[in-house]
Amino acid sequence: MVKYFLGQSVLRSSWDQVFAAFWQRYPNPYSKHVLTEDIVHREVTPDQKLLSRRLLTKTNRMPRWAERLFPANVAHSVYILEDSVVDPQNQTMTTFTWNINHARLMLGNAVRKGVDVHLLSLVKKRQGNEMDVQVAKRKTPTWLWLARQMVEERCVYCVNSDNSGWTEIRREAWVSSSIFGVSRAVQEFGLARFKSNVTKTMKGFEYILAKLQGEAPSKTLVETAKEAKEKAKETALAATEKAKDLASKAATKQQPQPQPFV
Repeated sequence: MVKYFLGQSVLRSSWDQVFAAFWQRYPNPYSKHVLTEDIVHREVTPDQKLLSRRLLTKTNRMPRWAERLFPANVAHSVYILEDSVVDPQNQTMTTFTWNINHARLMLGNAVRKGVDVHLLSLVKKRQGNEMDVQVAKRKTPTWLWLARQMVEERCVYCVNSDNSGWTEIRREAWVSSSIFGVSRAVQEFGLARFKSNVTKTMKGFEYILAKLQGEAPSKTLVETAKEAKEKAKETALAATEKAKDLASKAATKQQPQPQPFV
């Protein structure tokens, strides 16, 4: 069984602006779960489409019951592959993303320009392990698949049909798991986490777009909460000082006045 998500969002910025912001969206206050990003491959096709592949590292905090099942490095981080196809002529950008760790390496068909060998070595480097790339090159280049949980996403960025100055994002996602006995729970958690990350992604997009357009980015919930907390402290302190002052004045009035000597 696979959990399916379908959603649509609108950014009130032109397609060109969103395209530029897409490559500059990290870091932002809403993407603290994104740790690293690396461009693995990029090329322009004969029909002037831009193809890119990126490797991202993100935090992947699992529920407590799941942390008992997996090693610490598996339970707390995840590698994401992102393929994108940009068609500037038709003003569309399509992205495909999927997670690749917790995975086994399988022999597959050759990939042009040895991209997967580069990817494999980069993943190993991120994990802090040594790898002999020359040995990998003598084998058929590899592709990775997830044996435990897979989150696949497809997004299409295009000009909004109602307003040509806005950009529409059509998003689909598939969450699957092959963990025996707990696959349903893992899928439910994965879908909830995905929805939460979509909200962060859109807020991050809006933040970067505002910066690129010279506007003051909206404050994050954390910043707003911090300011509210500081203001509440100041208000409470002022109220305490005022209460002390009133209490002092009241005590002075209640003191008995000295009687004149007769």
